[in-house]
Amino acid sequence: MYAWVKAFHVIFMVTWFAGLFYLPRLYVYHAMTDDAPGIARFKIMERKLYRGIMTPGGLLTLASGAWLVWLRGAEWFVHAGWLHFKLALVATLVAYHVYLGRVLARFATDSNQRGHVYYRWLNEAPVLVLVGAVLLVILQPF
Repeated sequence: MYAWVKAFHVIFMVTWFAGLFYLPRLYVYHAMTDDAPGIARFKIMERKLYRGIMTPGGLLTLASGAWLVWLRGAEWFVHAGWLHFKLALVATLVAYHVYLGRVLARFATDSNQRGHVYYRWLNEAPVLVLVGAVLLVILQPF
């Protein structure tokens, strides 16, 4: 059972990260667009990605991760120091996800104040979290 849950946890995580990487890239292009049909198209793409792929992927990642911890037990959780740091990174991702939703709302109401360069930098943030989380899971340094 544990291996199945773990496999689906990874699948859900990949789905979530696909959106976390792609949505800020859409924001880059949206911020550079000034024609009405292009803006309307980006609004639809951003909304569908956030609500239809990213949010379900994130929720399923969190749920399957919690299930994995439950399967391993409280004793294991207390002594898995690396996991505590990974959970801090996950909390950072959740905050990033929520922030991307707030940006989505600003674009939806045509009230975005940021330029494409800001979104290019924002697009790099999940890379750092991904590297840290993968290293913690694979190496389990403490």
